[in-house]
Amino acid sequence: MTSTALGATLVAVPAAAQQATAPAERPAAFALPAQPLRGALDAFSRQTGWQIGFPGTLTDGRTSHAVSGSMAPAQALESLLTGTGVTYRLSGPATATLVPAPAASSAGETMALGPVSVTAAAPAPSGPAQILITKEDLDRKNPGDIRDVFANEPGVRVGSSVPMSQKVYVNGVEETNLSVSIDGSRQNNKVFHHNGTTLIDPAFLKTARVDAGVAPADAGPGALAGSIAYETKDARDFLEGDGVGAFVKSSFGTNGSVFTNSLAGYGRHKGLEGLGYVTYAKGGRFKSGDGGKVEGTETDLKSGLAKLAYESDVGHRVQVSYERVYDDAPRPFRANVGFISGRPAWEPSVRDYTLDRQNLVFTYTDSQPTDLWNPKVVVAYGRTDIETPIYTRPVGASTVPGSYPGKGATSSLNGKLENVFTVGSGTITTGTDFYVDHAKYEDRTMTAAEKARNVGIYGQARLTPVERVRLSFGLRGDQQWFEGTTGEEWANSGASHNISGEVDILPEHLTAKAGYSRSWGGVQLAENFVMNPAWRYGAGPQPVTATNLTAGLVARYQGFTAEGRVFRTDLDDVRAPRYAVGSGTLFRDVRSKGYELGLGYTWDTGYVRAKYANIDVTIDGLPADSDTGTYIATPVGRVYTIGGAHTIPKWELTVGADVEIVLDHNKVQAGQKPLKGYETVNLFVEHKIPHLSNLTLRADVRNLFDETYADRATYGQEFGTVTPLYQPGRTVLLTASAKF
Repeated sequence: MTSTALGATLVAVPAAAQQATAPAERPAAFALPAQPLRGALDAFSRQTGWQIGFPGTLTDGRTSHAVSGSMAPAQALESLLTGTGVTYRLSGPATATLVPAPAASSAGETMALGPVSVTAAAPAPSGPAQILITKEDLDRKNPGDIRDVFANEPGVRVGSSVPMSQKVYVNGVEETNLSVSIDGSRQNNKVFHHNGTTLIDPAFLKTARVDAGVAPADAGPGALAGSIAYETKDARDFLEGDGVGAFVKSSFGTNGSVFTNSLAGYGRHKGLEGLGYVTYAKGGRFKSGDGGKVEGTETDLKSGLAKLAYESDVGHRVQVSYERVYDDAPRPFRANVGFISGRPAWEPSVRDYTLDRQNLVFTYTDSQPTDLWNPKVVVAYGRTDIETPIYTRPVGASTVPGSYPGKGATSSLNGKLENVFTVGSGTITTGTDFYVDHAKYEDRTMTAAEKARNVGIYGQARLTPVERVRLSFGLRGDQQWFEGTTGEEWANSGASHNISGEVDILPEHLTAKAGYSRSWGGVQLAENFVMNPAWRYGAGPQPVTATNLTAGLVARYQGFTAEGRVFRTDLDDVRAPRYAVGSGTLFRDVRSKGYELGLGYTWDTGYVRAKYANIDVTIDGLPADSDTGTYIATPVGRVYTIGGAHTIPKWELTVGADVEIVLDHNKVQAGQKPLKGYETVNLFVEHKIPHLSNLTLRADVRNLFDETYADRATYGQEFGTVTPLYQPGRTVLLTASAKF
């Protein structure tokens, strides 16, 4: 986008005149409440991918107009700016500059503008099957863990009821087969199969984006079955302009008497920004729907987020962030399993687990980009450590087992350098990225480690070649060097490509989507706790590859939306090692296929949506099960979700509900149990009191009918010897938050 420098002049053109020359745009369903203008523009950019430039102080003290309904982005932007005294000027495809609205001036009058800031999320998801969880979605969901973040998304399953052992599955494929990032930092967290993969505090999240299946080349290496990108909050999400402030949020959950307290302090002054955010949660075991307390479900979580940024007058912006999550509490002996019968009597039902994940990210961007200069530089380091006691059989007549600590650690030093070029019909992103991943296990009996280094180059074009067509296509090449536990090294290289597109069959009413990708992921590191220094690698482990296909339709009419898509993902040579000497090069082939349907209606102050997913997952041609599928895939089956919310502006009151219905799943292997279905209902009511420090009071009732169930993606439900880790029974959650 061509930015405006200090002292430049622009012609003030009314928005209506500008829109007449704007390119055709894809309509979308908007539900943006009235809010500080800076926050509304951020939300608009995250949803649409538009870049919005404006003088640094232009948004101060202004409140946006509420936007609701299905419309083109340009129309939504014009509605958002209604009554603010601000209008916009299109400066390219999906780019605009804000200017003060003309009062009595003529169209030919010029005005001087100060330095321009730009608000823009990462490019809008370019795949045809994307899920974007916005800040508004997160505020409405009031999530306590990552499972709550993805509630109402039937194609995204999160197994386990304890945050430190939760894993995310997209179309049934486990997240370590996707490219997962936090603030642009690659996550390499395959530590222990009984623990979660990416423990994150949802209080820190601003957005979560999923590209299911087809992912763009700039999503990063390893985007085999798609990508997941988490973005955390910064000072600009709390303050429109210069100043200081604080935010506090406290909640109490009746099931387990869990107290969660979050506190944030932030400030902005002449380009300098700072944010500090901490959360502390403490509580006892919760009860499942049958009234029994679930062992190992205590809450003991500490997390923190710190960000410091500086933006110069000419647009150079640097930011350093540090995020850390620490969980330390007794957990089930296998942290993702309730109980396994037939185990030795000396094996305890719970043991201590310590999980410590941290993420340090440096980012450089230019907030005043031009058509040829819109860079991004990221250098990051992430690490996850798990420590738990390893128990040994009692000696002699003793009934007390011996124990010693087992420690696993994964880390990733990674980064990228890229630039976005604006061309006549869209943008082209080019760049290079790298990672250096380490995985290590050690105890008093052994030490084992694997390493992988990768360098990639990529390009992704996002174009609108003609009025009704939008295309995205890209190519990346990767060179990887892998080192096994024996010290042997192998070098491999491969290429990945993708193409997806949208065609407006009936402008503003019917759009067709389709996408295809072929991805190369290199050799995947093994899980730390199964690594064996005596593994026999033979000719070397095979690089994993994937093929993704998807196609669908989206129909819109006067607030109504109907959509459907079919998909298929094939992963070849997914690494699935076990501790046995000969299993270091064990591989699996995975297929996930199915379809999704959705229907929704949005009005000025609310919405209702219903979705259905039917997902069939096989591993080596057999129905997937959660044991064979460790770090690979899980059975899903048929899932319905229904959700809605309505706001009464006069009373500052919002009420909402959601329902999840998971049907019985009988497609299991011989000798395994069919997976039992379940139904859950959640309700909430929220009241805002603006004149009392923006106080918000909220009450949630979760699992209203006290259902006894485990999430479909939770380990072990196919096996007669396993009691799965159940979800909490009925819980009343009381929350209060205030901004000062």
